[in-house]
Amino acid sequence: MAIAKYLSVLVASMLKFVGGPITGIALGLNWTETWLSTVAGMMASVVLVSYAGAGLQALWARFRKSTPKRFSSRTRLAVKVWKRAGMAGIAFLTPLILTPIGGTILAVSFKVNRSLIFSYMLISALFWGIVFTLAIYELPELVNRFGGNGFLKK
Repeated sequence: MAIAKYLSVLVASMLKFVGGPITGIALGLNWTETWLSTVAGMMASVVLVSYAGAGLQALWARFRKSTPKRFSSRTRLAVKVWKRAGMAGIAFLTPLILTPIGGTILAVSFKVNRSLIFSYMLISALFWGIVFTLAIYELPELVNRFGGNGFLKK
């Protein structure tokens, strides 16, 4: 039964990074288990998308009905992040703004080496995993300590 809890956190963090810590606290896991499962989920998503990235791009181009816009607000933002911070910027923003899938697709579209993608995304996942997990696990206590009405008590 514990494996199902870990897999739930893993799958949630594969789709949206903050979903891992939220799922972990809801399932009653301690913060270390949640953190490790969240990092594993993001890295599983990164590995899957980076290996399937070229194939997914080819499939997407094949079924696309119109030619893609060269300069949309989304592509301009991606290029701006890439020019200013490179792979480190993409990895830093992946858990915050992008999803693990979106950040990896962006890195693959800029033709970044897989080993570089893995290393930067792992560092980002470890850092943001601790930040998000501890924030979510400590939020009820902080809210109640600083004037909350007790609605988040465990």
